[in-house]
Amino acid sequence: MTGTSFVYRNVHLLEIIKNYYQLTKPRIIPLLLITTAASVWIASKGKVDFLLLSITLLGGTLAAASAQVLNCIYDQDIDYTMLRTRNRPLPAGDIQSQHALLFAVILGLLSFSVLSLFVNLLAALLAMSGILFYMLVYTHWLKRHTVQNIVIGGAAGSIPPLVGWASVTGDLSWTAWLLSTIIFLWTPPHFWSLALMIKEDYAQVGVPMLPVVKGEEVTVKQIWLYVLLVIPCSLLLVYSLGTSGIIYGAIALILNIVLLRKAWQLKQSPTNKQLARSLFKYSIFYMMLLCTTIIVVSLPITQHLATAIVNKYLNLHYLHIHYLVV
Repeated sequence: MTGTSFVYRNVHLLEIIKNYYQLTKPRIIPLLLITTAASVWIASKGKVDFLLLSITLLGGTLAAASAQVLNCIYDQDIDYTMLRTRNRPLPAGDIQSQHALLFAVILGLLSFSVLSLFVNLLAALLAMSGILFYMLVYTHWLKRHTVQNIVIGGAAGSIPPLVGWASVTGDLSWTAWLLSTIIFLWTPPHFWSLALMIKEDYAQVGVPMLPVVKGEEVTVKQIWLYVLLVIPCSLLLVYSLGTSGIIYGAIALILNIVLLRKAWQLKQSPTNKQLARSLFKYSIFYMMLLCTTIIVVSLPITQHLATAIVNKYLNLHYLHIHYLVV
């Protein structure tokens, strides 16, 4: 009997841990973290303090998890109404609201403590501003009241690069703001392509997402506009990466061409959910690979390689001109 009881308690504990883990919406967090990491790499000029990076990512994870738990608490009514989200821990009754709130507060306090004690105060305050903006501005004010919810709310998702930069330098430069702007402009095409896929779910719960209120045609025109804005911003990072920016620029150009093509295809067929799904999935791949490229080209070995290639090209060019002159 004792053995059976012990196994039951362990299973029960694992279920509790799993439920609290699901509250944090863990699939969203890696995308936030890679934008933070990319910012750390640029700010460090490739010479990263891995302890600082680890602590910054830990603090960022805790802050993002806190924000997502608070979002789950606030949106219980929506989650219960939609079949897609009805089995989440709160609407399913697996976790009580007050327990979830305590969990969110603990996560937030841990994030602030870790970042302020082991990184710096600016990084900690930026992380806290992300939680407050996501909850008070996006979840409470924007999400249920305006079709511009994703546009303005995207500012919350653009804070992680600022946290990453501040963790290294203790301030914010134009490159940090450029990274943040790229995320901000990338967010509407990313989320609106998802909203096109699940338009009926949002309509069912009365959330005024753009496809619900204005229709698919207006939505894809807006997606196209933001794609046209994000492309030049992403290419401006070439100037922040020094010589190795040439490598980044080449890869970013390819990524942007594919993004442009997918957005154009959707623009030609606004009601095609397969095209919306394709753009949504690619938008995730686009941001992950763009940030990974930033990290790779920031490495000293890549910078040395790029410098060697450029110098070789310049020498050959000089010899060619010299030969023509002679």
